[in-house]
Amino acid sequence: MIFCMTVVVSSHSKVYTPPGVPHLTDLFSHVSFEQSFSTSFGGSNVKLFNNGSLANLSLDKESGSGLVSKNKYLYGFFSSAIKLPSGLSPGVVVAFYLSNADVYPHNHDEIDIELLGHDKRNDWVIQTNVYGNGSVSTGREEKFYLWFDPTAQQHYYSIIWNKYHTVFFVDNIPVREFVHNNGFSSVYPSKPMSVHATIWDGSEWATHGGKYPVNYKYAPFVVSFAEMEATGCITSSTPGGVGSSCSKAAPSSVDPVEGQDFVRLSSQQSVAMDWARRKLMFYSYCNDKPRYKVMPPECK
Repeated sequence: MIFCMTVVVSSHSKVYTPPGVPHLTDLFSHVSFEQSFSTSFGGSNVKLFNNGSLANLSLDKESGSGLVSKNKYLYGFFSSAIKLPSGLSPGVVVAFYLSNADVYPHNHDEIDIELLGHDKRNDWVIQTNVYGNGSVSTGREEKFYLWFDPTAQQHYYSIIWNKYHTVFFVDNIPVREFVHNNGFSSVYPSKPMSVHATIWDGSEWATHGGKYPVNYKYAPFVVSFAEMEATGCITSSTPGGVGSSCSKAAPSSVDPVEGQDFVRLSSQQSVAMDWARRKLMFYSYCNDKPRYKVMPPECK
């Protein structure tokens, strides 16, 4: 597969040259969807190919679809190469995320990459979000344009999550860093989470606050996930069923929990993130004064 990392034209009619960055996605082995994931919903809309290395998930009038990891993780590096549905896609949501809402429904943790369909052809956007011991009403959203057509071929979407920070990447370029601060550690995701890959109907909110619902005239909407990486601290129950213990399942000398490539952003990555935020970010919760009478502590 060839991934576009040079000059490209985005669907919102601007030309950008993304900065060069280290390819963290080259550091770890890929996991099999067949061996490492289970179907979470929409079973008939989940199709696996190439010995489980590629998963196609579809959304139609009957159902969306999703996969969930068999393991739960307490920190790590998570990535997938994703090709989004082509054509008109308002209301369609493709998500690659970590969550423990099934275990902690009232104070769950979640780290989201949500790719949101748009009212214009191929003009998808990426929304990132973080919950720590919270609910949907306590999210910390930031939204970005992409600098390529995400429906033309696969691109990498990745997450670092450890005790130092949570970082969101697109084609290895960091677009957002959420730093763990001991002063407000309760808002930082800290409990074991599963990895999810889904496609579903977000008509009520996804495109301009729900103005444009999914048009099933264009269904089925099919998203492809490939080159899945889920490497880090796998949790397992301790004797007596209390707490968890970690086995660091890293097939590389770089440990995604403690390794230097994951503790802090390099100067090259910091420059790239500044580029992405200046050029591509169009919404941050830290600038949403109508929503927050008192800004979250990390915004100050």
